[in-house]
Amino acid sequence: MRTLISLMKDENGATAIEYGLIAALIAVAAITAMTTLGKTLSNTFSTVSVNLTSAR
Repeated sequence: MRTLISLMKDENGATAIEYGLIAALIAVAAITAMTTLGKTLSNTFSTVSVNLTSAR
């Protein structure tokens, strides 16, 4: 009976799940930010390339 009560009070599994969810949220935010930054950089380099080509 004590073992069952001990297992019910144990929060280690819940803490691990919470850390996993936080890590997943950070990963999604990082991927979103990198994708947006990548598109912005691509547009910037394309604009620079066009301006350099037309300056010749």
